[in-house]
Amino acid sequence: MAHHEAPHKDPRKMGIGRSIAVLTSGGDAQGMNAAVRATVRMGIYTGAKVYFVHEGYQGLVDGGDNIKLATWESVSMMLHLGGTVIGSARCMDFKEKWGRLKAACNLVKLGITNLCVIGGDGSLTGANQFRTEWSELLADLTKGGKISAEEANRSSHLNIVGMVGSIDNDFCGTDMTIGTDSALHRIIEVVDAITTTAQRYTHNTHTHTNIKAFVNMSKSLSFFSVDSHQRTFILEVMGRHCGYLALVTALACGADWVFIPEMPPEENWEEHLCKRLIAQRGRGSRLNVIILAEGAQDRNQKPITCDQVKNLVSKKLGFDTRSTILGHVQRGGTPSAFDRILGSRMGVEAVMALLEATPETPACVVSLSGNMAVRLPLMECVQVTKDVTVAMTEGRFEDAVKLRGKSFQNNWDTYKMLAHVTPPEMKSNINIAIINVGAPCAGMNAAVRAAVRVGIIQGHQMLAVHDGFDGLANGQIEPIIWAQVGGWTGKGGSNLGTKRHLPGKNIEQISLNITKFNIHSLIIIGGFEAYLGGLELVTAREMYEELCIPMVVIPATVSNNVPGSDFSIGADTALNTITMTCDRIKQSAAGTKRRVFIIETMGGYCGYLATMAGLSSGADDAYIYEEPFHIRDLELNVEHLIEKMKTSVKRGLILRNSNANENYTTQFLYNLYSEEGKGTFDCRMNVLGHMQQGGTPSPFDRNFGTKMGSKSVLWLTNKLKECYRHGRIFANMPDSACVLGMKKRSLVFQPLASLKDDTDFEHRIPKTEWWLRLRPILKILAKYDTVEMDTSEVAAMEHVIKKTGLVKRDKM
Repeated sequence: MAHHEAPHKDPRKMGIGRSIAVLTSGGDAQGMNAAVRATVRMGIYTGAKVYFVHEGYQGLVDGGDNIKLATWESVSMMLHLGGTVIGSARCMDFKEKWGRLKAACNLVKLGITNLCVIGGDGSLTGANQFRTEWSELLADLTKGGKISAEEANRSSHLNIVGMVGSIDNDFCGTDMTIGTDSALHRIIEVVDAITTTAQRYTHNTHTHTNIKAFVNMSKSLSFFSVDSHQRTFILEVMGRHCGYLALVTALACGADWVFIPEMPPEENWEEHLCKRLIAQRGRGSRLNVIILAEGAQDRNQKPITCDQVKNLVSKKLGFDTRSTILGHVQRGGTPSAFDRILGSRMGVEAVMALLEATPETPACVVSLSGNMAVRLPLMECVQVTKDVTVAMTEGRFEDAVKLRGKSFQNNWDTYKMLAHVTPPEMKSNINIAIINVGAPCAGMNAAVRAAVRVGIIQGHQMLAVHDGFDGLANGQIEPIIWAQVGGWTGKGGSNLGTKRHLPGKNIEQISLNITKFNIHSLIIIGGFEAYLGGLELVTAREMYEELCIPMVVIPATVSNNVPGSDFSIGADTALNTITMTCDRIKQSAAGTKRRVFIIETMGGYCGYLATMAGLSSGADDAYIYEEPFHIRDLELNVEHLIEKMKTSVKRGLILRNSNANENYTTQFLYNLYSEEGKGTFDCRMNVLGHMQQGGTPSPFDRNFGTKMGSKSVLWLTNKLKECYRHGRIFANMPDSACVLGMKKRSLVFQPLASLKDDTDFEHRIPKTEWWLRLRPILKILAKYDTVEMDTSEVAAMEHVIKKTGLVKRDKM
């Protein structure tokens, strides 16, 4: 990402004399309120006036009370609300020139020259048209006597910035649109609820039957005796033109089949589908899940419906089949932690983009790429989004998937590999062992399942190691087969069992068992202990030749403190648990005046959970080890809360990471705030404890774990080929033992040894942590006006059109 090289002005003065209007348009999406709140508060922080436009473009056209000055307090207590509190509407008037003239007149009269639009591609296209014809509209208004020449001159230019709010994730240029993650939460809750009755795996006589023979036998369907709990579920999710929700749901629940508009099934799909379902039953599954996007179609662009698939399965196979159409349930509910943080980050970035815009800057859309906020030219994104539709219409389905972007393509490739490939007849004679190390966390099982199944697809034998490195030393190792990991994506904790112990004194015993069980490579899934254990094994290679095998560490810990990765499996689930608990704790004081809550989160010395939960729950501060704080800081926080209690907002929320400071403990903070707040507010203290480690994995963790597990096995397969010498495997180069991590925009393998320099071993954290740059946003949104914000991280404009160029070159 390119950054501005010129020194930035102080953001606190950039907005003085400027006015910004914010509106939400089109379909509502969870997380829009977080974006509205951040836009208002960041705008006020910069010195700008910020206006709400109620009821979308309709409010812009109607004017009057629909355009109101926003205050700091007017966006309080809205982070946890779904939909949009300023209202949204489909507006036909704005599509007409007379409607846009009225809208322009309303903005000019209020001196508003910056417009922030949160909506889908239709809403953003409308905003761009409005901006393009702005001069013409001003000329018409002046000629008609609606505005004076002086007013026209004062509002000579309109800046537009867009944020995409759409649960379908159907806008090209961003990995995630506001509302998508929350919609996935709703869908996965339903999938979990309807599939639990059939989640058990049967080990009847069919389980290990040769699949081909099983398919042939089942053609005389009397062979099948399906009991009432062997079911096929068909679930239709939203996505008229985009299959993102369906695709990620299929990955997150281990579906047997998915129908998406971008990639219709091959001709004769009905027969393939039936064979797949029979094969799954033959492997011991009591449950089949089929996910269908509402815009699903075949190669001739005829719709594929829920009823059509249900009739096919029940009539041709005689399976007990149920179908569910989710509908608007997906739009409802509380926004997920991810959507709140995404909306907050985008809102802050949108204000910076507006205030830095010049008449020459194209209208931009703020989007997410990996973990980075980027600015993209609005109309380029709209064009690529339209190109997807054209590609689908012309039957160029591979191009349609490519145009959706790297994230979509990766999801599709992973799904295809896990669902569409039959294990080979020829075996590779390779044994890959999988081990869980450290504290259990949600998403570990999804990574194990993906690794086991991709390994079997590659022809390898997969071995399960129980109870961490202790199990590896004690020989608690056994083969694990396809059917055993069925249904694992949705299970929290660690099904393999896990311990915190490092290899340590057991190295010799471990090396003997690697030989005894003929282990050719190792996947270590876990937290900081997994990283340390991997390093110990690599160091011991000098003494034990048996340890010269390829290894990969997959970060999985709620603390998100493993070097080499911006995210760990499990952290998203924990973050959602904390956010939901903070919501409930704040709500518990709804009838009480003036109360401050002090909440302790997990994370060891790593402040990730406290910081991100602070952003997602609207905390007044989050104390962490990485940002030292002193008694004067605590005094300022108390004074800040006393001032806050004088406003209409009567509640405060303070988060503290468990190891933030050995002297300023959670109890100390509670005592201090209670004493200093006497007569103004009272205090309550909560230590959230191990509930943060449990629960069913979030859609993000299921998807992330699945991709990490798959990628690790493919990497090991290639590495084993490289390391095969004279009939045996010998791997002693640094790049044969890696951490697989998400770095900025992609999944990368980094040698364990190379990460030592970036590790604070005493405090078990990486020395560089990307999320620290989000801390000023937490402070700004909590109304601290002495925040230092490093605006060198503000994104410069990037281009997306190269993606279409890529596709065209591929076609040549």
